[in-house]
Amino acid sequence: MTSLVGVLCRDGAVIGTDSAATFSDGSIPTIEQPTEKIDIVSDRFIVAGTGAVGLGQRFCLRLKEASASRVFTSDVAPMEACRRLCESAVKDFISTGVRMGGYGALLAFSSGHHPNICEFAVQDLQPELLDINRLWYTSMGSAKPITDPFLGLMRRVFWQEGPPTVSEAVFAVYWTLEHAIELNIGGVNGPIQIAVLEKGKTGQFSARKLPDEDFEEHRQNVQGAYQALRGYQKGQAAATAVDPIPEPPVR
Repeated sequence: MTSLVGVLCRDGAVIGTDSAATFSDGSIPTIEQPTEKIDIVSDRFIVAGTGAVGLGQRFCLRLKEASASRVFTSDVAPMEACRRLCESAVKDFISTGVRMGGYGALLAFSSGHHPNICEFAVQDLQPELLDINRLWYTSMGSAKPITDPFLGLMRRVFWQEGPPTVSEAVFAVYWTLEHAIELNIGGVNGPIQIAVLEKGKTGQFSARKLPDEDFEEHRQNVQGAYQALRGYQKGQAAATAVDPIPEPPVR
């Protein structure tokens, strides 16, 4: 089981995951272990998958081949590049009798001067690009019933004027994953992993995974947000309290 969250930003992209890997004997889960769920490919791509680990390895291999073949360049439209990757991965999976529905992924990459996130659906691996002007966030995995509504809340509270910056999205992704880990019924666990696609000093986009120490500020900000909500509730209760009716004077 996995929880994936992706946010397309004004200045880049952010993808986060949990760290739990569930072992199985083919019918029932056996143990749960922490593992790396984010792959940085050629310093240009962020890949986070849900489903069979082996299929994720093969998907990354097809991505490396597509990159080497210059499929992901400014000369190729982002959707066309993702379509070609999908075609290659599906052929790979079918070659060993894999039925669709066993793997899905979020892929962050740049096309020219523009960042992109593509969701490869678990059901059939078909690609769908996030839209910076419409829906710039998504989630996948077993915790989706928890993460989707929380991302909707993030949009209503913080993103009313449009997509966030990378730094703002890292906070939202961290909070969303922390919320999912606390509430899920199993199979999704910490530590939280987050990777960013952002421009460097040369003006080119590059991908990197954030170290755990970068999350301390976000942990504190999440706790501060909870405290502010509690304070608001108490303030509202005090403001709406009705003063007792005074007793009439005794004559």
